[in-house]
This record gives sequence, C-alpha cells and structure tokens, in this order.
Amino acid sequence: MVNVSTPSWEPIVDAIGPKVRAARSRLGLSLQQLAARADVSAAAVHKVERGDMVPTITTLLKLAGALGRPVSAFVDDSGAEPPAAVLVKAKDRLPAPRDWVPAAVGVRVEGLAAASDALRATAVDVVVAPGGTSGDTRPRRPGEELVTVREGVLTVEVAGETYEVEAGDTVHYPTDRGHSWRNAGDLPVRATWVILRG
Repeated sequence: MVNVSTPSWEPIVDAIGPKVRAARSRLGLSLQQLAARADVSAAAVHKVERGDMVPTITTLLKLAGALGRPVSAFVDDSGAEPPAAVLVKAKDRLPAPRDWVPAAVGVRVEGLAAASDALRATAVDVVVAPGGTSGDTRPRRPGEELVTVREGVLTVEVAGETYEVEAGDTVHYPTDRGHSWRNAGDLPVRATWVILRG
C-alpha cells in the first residue's frame, strides 16, 4: 500500500485565499474595490479568496500591493498571526519617517506610530518653531495627511489654496497634490500628523 502524504506546500497555498480575504476585510474593502485597486477582475479575487483558484505570482503581487502588504504575508508558513495592535510606550518613541519632510527647517518631529504589514498609518508629533517650514520640495505621492493643531496657528497650502489651521482645528488633504506648511507666527506650533500612504 502506497502512503501518499500531503505535499508541504499545500497548506501554504490553501492559506492564501483566507489571508487575502482577512486583509481585505481589515481595510473595509469590497471585492469590487479590491479588484479595482489591484487591476484584477472581481471574479478572480472571489475565486482566490474561496480557494477555487491559485493566483499567479503577478496576480498575487497586484493583490498584495493593493492591500498594502508584502507578498510574504500571504505565503508565510510560520502560522504566527501578527498582533492586532501595536503599543508604543512614551519612553520608546519611534523615529520620524525620513522622507516625510526632507527639506524642513525649524521642525522637531517625534514618531507616534509607524506603518507596518498590518497597519497602514504613520503618525508624528511635531513642533514647528516660528518661521519653521516644510520647505518647497515635499514629495507628491498617493495618500493622505490629517493634521490636528494643538497650539499655535499653522498655515497650510494645498493645490494653491491656503488654510489657517488654529489650535483645535484639523486639515485633511491628499498628498498627490502640491502641499506645504509654515509657522508664520511668533509662537511654536504643536501639531499631530496622521499620514496614510496610498
């Protein structure tokens, strides 16, 4: 009698669909929204999630990119689920993203949250000294920024429009449009940025 064992790669392949479905659910995307983001048919996404179709590497790369996850997240066989939340203690503040304000002057930044495989947002706590500015070379990239000013007044320009953001105010804008900010006042501005890459 021949003993036929399950190939070691089958559980990995079988887990791709549920992992895609879980990642889509975490982001609150419908099948059609994920399909549009990934440039893959909704029928193909549905088949992948149900396990009726093994995605090609091209399809898997597209899906991973649309979900903001590395391909390894869908083929990792460690069985370990990442934690649901990330706690950053006050004493362990994160470095700010190096490419966030590469030309900033008069700005002190401290990281509050960093994007990861499971979570897409980055957040920073910022103090902008009087005369401080983001500079004129802020990169344009798909995504969004949400700024809440806690103290002072921050002048924010987005696509040629100017906003005076006072303490308690928020401004939310797409980062694929021209955007910059400055502290034109005499007092420091304290603000929190939430950054979501597209």
